[in-house]
Amino acid sequence: MTRDDLAIFDSAAVRAGLSYPDCIRVVRDAMAALSAGTTRQLLRTMLSLGPGRTFAQMPGALGEQDMFGTKTISVFADPLAPGKRRHRGLVVLFEPTEGRPVAIADAEEITHIRTAAATAVATDALARADATTLLIVGTGGQAHTHLHALPLVRRFDRVLIWGRTPARVDALVAAFPHLPCERADDLEAATRAADVICTLTAAAEPVILGDWVRTGTHVNLVGSSGPGPVEVDSALVVKSRYIADSTASARDAAAEFLVARDAGLVTDDHIVAEIGAVLLGRVRGRTGPADITLYKSLGHAVQDLAAAAHLYRSSRR
Repeated sequence: MTRDDLAIFDSAAVRAGLSYPDCIRVVRDAMAALSAGTTRQLLRTMLSLGPGRTFAQMPGALGEQDMFGTKTISVFADPLAPGKRRHRGLVVLFEPTEGRPVAIADAEEITHIRTAAATAVATDALARADATTLLIVGTGGQAHTHLHALPLVRRFDRVLIWGRTPARVDALVAAFPHLPCERADDLEAATRAADVICTLTAAAEPVILGDWVRTGTHVNLVGSSGPGPVEVDSALVVKSRYIADSTASARDAAAEFLVARDAGLVTDDHIVAEIGAVLLGRVRGRTGPADITLYKSLGHAVQDLAAAAHLYRSSRR
């Protein structure tokens, strides 16, 4: 590769070059830098192209003297998998000296890996140290990547998986024979048993109720990335210690929070902190073993750009 070449990473190259341990480290640093103000990003712009069809732009910069660029994606309902969505697009990376584009990477694969890495970062920071039971709600691509990432930050003795289609759950269990996975047919019972919960669905209405979640649980809300669809009810939002990946983005697009706020159940101050502030030690994520901590993942350009920059620099080495 010469200096003026444009590096291109297709989905296979992203998978080969972006390991989960590396991505967890990269995303942890990116989220701390976002809360410290050393990285910059704009709120995503989303253009509706009709029911189940969205086009989005997510620009950002890793620092004044670091890489910058944008993520451009389409989020379309998957006709082959009703209730699922596909994120297709590109992450375009520029270098900071001359402003040249230096890399293009498959955005769908980066999104899968970095989203799971961000959940792992939040779980490591917020879940109890003795958390041993994990509940995965959903059976799509994010369920697969989260099952790769989360065991890197906690040792789970039991991994419960729930989905609307038992055959898909069974296939997911079979795909991870090295983990203590089992199908959960009763979501309420599984929720009551879990120490860590990840919701990874395309649900429009709550699939988990606050009354089911016991004290001390950590919850990651990942599936809904914009106003409208919610995965949990307002009761869980109200009773939780609510941590956002970005406060500004949560106030603009975190569906579960917006529903609770619009109902007058919480105010903007219910967002305790950004995960980056917790990582920097500015705010305590968990104040005690009885806290129900909640991390709302919306996904951010700095995560995608940091992952793409790691890919590019690794390939140059």
